[in-house]
Amino acid sequence: MSPPLTPRAAAYLGAVALQIQKKLQRALASPSQSRKFLQELFADIALEVDDRAKDIIFDEEDVVYVAEDGYGCAYCFYDVLADYFVCIPQSGDSIIDLIVQLWSQSFASNIFCLLFYKWMFEVRFDNLDVVLRYSSALVQGAKNVFWTDIQTNTRRFSSLFIYFLDDVALRSERLKKISPQAQRDLFLLLSRFLFFYDTDDRLEIFLKQFPDFPNAFLIGGAADIFVSELAGQLQELKVEPVLLHYLSYIKVLQGTIRSTHRHTHIHFDFRSLTKISTGLEIRVATSTRLKTCLYSFTSPGGPMYPTRDVRHAAWDALDFLFPVGRYPRHVISLFFRLLYPWYWPSSCWNFVRSCVRAILYSVLLFLFSTWERLTEPKTS
Repeated sequence: MSPPLTPRAAAYLGAVALQIQKKLQRALASPSQSRKFLQELFADIALEVDDRAKDIIFDEEDVVYVAEDGYGCAYCFYDVLADYFVCIPQSGDSIIDLIVQLWSQSFASNIFCLLFYKWMFEVRFDNLDVVLRYSSALVQGAKNVFWTDIQTNTRRFSSLFIYFLDDVALRSERLKKISPQAQRDLFLLLSRFLFFYDTDDRLEIFLKQFPDFPNAFLIGGAADIFVSELAGQLQELKVEPVLLHYLSYIKVLQGTIRSTHRHTHIHFDFRSLTKISTGLEIRVATSTRLKTCLYSFTSPGGPMYPTRDVRHAAWDALDFLFPVGRYPRHVISLFFRLLYPWYWPSSCWNFVRSCVRAILYSVLLFLFSTWERLTEPKTS
C-alpha cells in the first residue's frame, strides 16, 4: 500500500495536477502542436521523483518506501499521481474530460493509463459505465508504455505492470470492473510482458486466472494462449538485449514433451527456476509455433537477421525445450549454412576462435591444477 498523503503533499500534487490540466488545454487549443505537448507531458509524468519533491510528498518514515518500487526501479511521478487521484477522485475529472477530447492524438491513452490506472479499479462508482467506457483506452495505453520500456531496455513502468498483474489480473473483483473484451486483452498483454518484467514466478497462478475466450475451442486453453502470445512477442522484438532476456527466461517453459492419447496435445512441464513444476497441456499446433519461432532465430539473414549471440541463445532455448530431434536439427541447419558461402568466413573465424579459447582454458586449467599439486604440503 502507498503511504497516505499529507496535507502538504496533497497541495503539492494538486498544483502538479493543475499544471497537467493547463498543458492538456494548450494541446487542445493548438492542434498542430498537440502531439508535441502530449509527448512532453508524457515524459514529465514518467520522470523519477527527485529529492526535492520527495521531501514535500513523503514523511521521513516513508523514505525507504520511495527509494525504489521493490523491483530495483525508481519511484516516478505517475506513481504518486495515480495515488493522488485515488485519494481525491474529483481532482481528475477535468483532466479526464480533456484527455477524452484528445483521444485521437498520440500519447493521450498513455497519459490516461499512467494517471488513472488505479483510479479505475480502486474508486467506487455508482455507474460502472464510467469505467467500462475507458477500458480499451487503459489497455492500449498500457501496451504503449510497456513497449516504451522494451525499446529503451528499461523497467521504468514496472510498477504499472506489477499492479495490473498482482492487483487486477489476480483479483477477480477488480478485474470485473472492466469490460470482458478488455479483460481478455489485458491478459494477452500481460502474457507478452511477463518475462520482460521478471515475474515468471507468477506464471502458474496467472494461467489459472485466465478469463474465458469465446474461440477457445480453436486457440486452446490458457497455456496455449500464453505460449502463442509469447511466440508473437519474440517475433516482434528488435532490441538485442531484450531478445536475449526473453530467450533466457523462456527456459521456464521446460517441457517433457509427450503426445496425449488423442495426439492433439503436447504435455508441457512448466518449471520456474525456483518454483515447483505444474503439468499443463498445449496443442501440437502451439508447440510447433513456438518451435518455428525459436528456429527462425537460429539462422543468419532474413527474415529475422539475428546476431550471433541471439542465434546461440535461440539454439540453447530450442534444444532445452525440445530435446527430441536436437541433432538432426543441427545437421539440417549446417547443411543450409553451406548454401550461403558469404557466411563461411565469419563462421570459420568464430569456430577457430572458439577452439583456441577452449584449448587455452584447458591449458590454463592444467597448469593451475599442476601448480596446486606441486605446492600442496605433503602429509607424513
